[in-house]
Amino acid sequence: MYWTIFPISLSLVSFIGTWSIYGLAVNNNHVCSLGDWSGNNFCRGNQSTDCCYAPTISSSGAKLPENSLFTATINAGSFLFLLFCIFNHAHIIEKHGCHSMLSRFAMVFGVVAAMGAFIAGNCNPRDLPLLHYLGAAISFLCVCFYTVLLTALTRKCVLTGYEKILYPLRIVSTVVQAIVTICYTILFAQDEYFYVHLSAVFEWMLSVNLELFEFTYAVEYCFFSSFMLSNLLNKREEEKPLVIQMS
Repeated sequence: MYWTIFPISLSLVSFIGTWSIYGLAVNNNHVCSLGDWSGNNFCRGNQSTDCCYAPTISSSGAKLPENSLFTATINAGSFLFLLFCIFNHAHIIEKHGCHSMLSRFAMVFGVVAAMGAFIAGNCNPRDLPLLHYLGAAISFLCVCFYTVLLTALTRKCVLTGYEKILYPLRIVSTVVQAIVTICYTILFAQDEYFYVHLSAVFEWMLSVNLELFEFTYAVEYCFFSSFMLSNLLNKREEEKPLVIQMS
């Protein structure tokens, strides 16, 4: 039962951390408020003083002192998400080994998403914009595929007995994640303030939607136990002799 704390912690660390960063950035006039659609104070061209940037998650954590909290939050969130991917895979392997291949594909997308987020969090968009936005793009794309595969696994694998409730919720969350990711990608490249601001709103929607998706796994983790991880490690050890013999 205590494993239930894990997905809740993952969601809360991301939620509290990112919105705290946004609050600090707005308070320091580093980003415009999400409710400010006028764009009167928006930084245009080479202007960087007495103005604010679009309130994306990246812009919110670009300047000091928010940058320190931004890096810490993204690093913590990436590490917890990496563990989340591995734990989910261990749970499915233990209960439904027949779907291990699909679960592995999901885990790969999840791990790559965590690595992309880690790169984005440790490369300041002001100093290393290419690496930052590349990491963010990889993370958003892989998260989209990850939610699709986990939702498919929810339909195929009975882990809790509550799948009739969880499956529709995750379908809605996955559809929202996919649609908003596409809209965000299109609008992010625009120059007009309204579209840039709208892309920032979509980015925050993606973040909150993923946190809610992760939060639903508190149900699965009621049925999770540490021996599932040890069994996963044991199976990996058993596979090594087979790989050696084949080679």
